[in-house]
Amino acid sequence: MPMKDLLRTEDLSRADVELLLSTAAEFATEPTKASAALAHKTVAIYMSKPSTRTRLASETAVAHLGGTPIFLRGEDLQIGRGETIADTARVISQFCNALLIRTFAQSDVDELGANASIPVINGLTDYDHPTQVLADWLTIREKFGADISGRKFVYLGDGNNVTTAWLMMGATMGAHVVASTPEGKWAPDSDVVARASAIAAKNGGKVEVIHDPHVAAKDASVLYTDVWMSMGDPEEERREKEKALKSFAVTEELMGMTSTDSIFMHCLPAHRGEEVAASVIDGARSVIWREAFHRRTTIQAIIYHLVRGEIKGY
Repeated sequence: MPMKDLLRTEDLSRADVELLLSTAAEFATEPTKASAALAHKTVAIYMSKPSTRTRLASETAVAHLGGTPIFLRGEDLQIGRGETIADTARVISQFCNALLIRTFAQSDVDELGANASIPVINGLTDYDHPTQVLADWLTIREKFGADISGRKFVYLGDGNNVTTAWLMMGATMGAHVVASTPEGKWAPDSDVVARASAIAAKNGGKVEVIHDPHVAAKDASVLYTDVWMSMGDPEEERREKEKALKSFAVTEELMGMTSTDSIFMHCLPAHRGEEVAASVIDGARSVIWREAFHRRTTIQAIIYHLVRGEIKGY
């Protein structure tokens, strides 16, 4: 039975990811090759968090598929005045053919998926970021090809939603993926690591959590990072968090420890001089703009295949 929604990165099988990456690569060179796929159809794009890349990518993706994107904020809907998520899902399902949501709680996305009759796509939650990590892996594939044996892919920084997506996708792809974070409360959730490790074991991959950034960076093919303070993080924790993460900043020194063909990745927005040196993010090894470009191609592929019932899941 096809998978109706994309709620979590870990819901995708290896075959699903291969299909999405292949289609996204085609959309990269020919954006309107399926320009009638959503003809006379609408896709709701609901965001309770600010967005640059996800909003632009999703609205453009829908337009390239021949559909009409309908952008919504919380204050635009009755959900802002107490209407339930379940009722909102049922109403949107009567007017739209898919829903992409960017919000805080994963449980809200799960509830939408459970009550909507149309595909629901997680455009970001505090727990996971599946649309971002698909763009990351298409960028990786363009650089290194499909054969990633012997390569190490490293995320440095806070154990946040991007870390979850990074570990789950790497495990699904049979890669050696690393989360290099401080110990304690900014490390990845132990349940996430356990589930990613189980997925990796089935796919010939390896998941590691390493608390020394220099050990993690040695011979890595990718160094990836994110901002240290995410939307919704308590401001009173800033000093403590920045102190804990300072040694995980991606510097020229860390890049110098990586493989000779390594690349730097960042999901953006970036704070130069904090989680990454300006010379790294703006340097020759940085692929951040191609990575951002693929937000559109991969979201386009997700919508295209989900609406057609072609994502199978596990």
